[in-house]
Amino acid sequence: MLNKYARAFFTRVLTPFAAFLIRRGVSPDTVTLIGTAGVVAGALVFYPMGEFFWGTVVITLFVFSDLVDGNMARQLGRSSRWGAFLDSTLDRVADGAVFGGFALWYAGGGDDNVLCAVSIFCLASGQVVSYTKARGESIGLPVAVNGLVERAERLVISLVAAGLAGMHAFGVPGIQYLLPVALWIVAVGSLVTLIQRVVTVRRESAEAEAAERQEPQGSEAAK
Repeated sequence: MLNKYARAFFTRVLTPFAAFLIRRGVSPDTVTLIGTAGVVAGALVFYPMGEFFWGTVVITLFVFSDLVDGNMARQLGRSSRWGAFLDSTLDRVADGAVFGGFALWYAGGGDDNVLCAVSIFCLASGQVVSYTKARGESIGLPVAVNGLVERAERLVISLVAAGLAGMHAFGVPGIQYLLPVALWIVAVGSLVTLIQRVVTVRRESAEAEAAERQEPQGSEAAK
């Protein structure tokens, strides 16, 4: 849901910046790589230390590269299979780093094995949610469902909660509990989304196979 509206808004906002990078000779692939490196560094350096505010600031600065690189490719008329593949692959790397950073914190200084497990579940389920759609489409199915919690929702919920939770270090009381709540929301939402996509693929697969069985019968009747 956020993909539909937020992406359109930020595309308009970031178009001048994308044009500026093009004039400087920067390629979309370079932006993709730098953006992913920044997200990974922010997540795996700051989050395991419990520095959620500053980690989120760093990640937010780089996460918009996901919109900038696509915008640049469209302006250049260079949209390609390679660019789409690289972007999608590095998105998974960035997502893994964010939830991996949470898991490392709760396995260490955060000292909470349950939340460590929830963070790992968020990491794994996010990867599988993306895989179900990609795999369904690869076998010729439309996978006509987005689901309750897509990548945009996972990132927004997690990063906003992490950034606010980090303000506990500045003396804001009780706000540190936002991150555990957010992780549970993402975990449950990802599970629901996974079920939605699996059910959709099963239905579309059955419909496609039924249509294939009817085609030979229709051909015989025509004869």
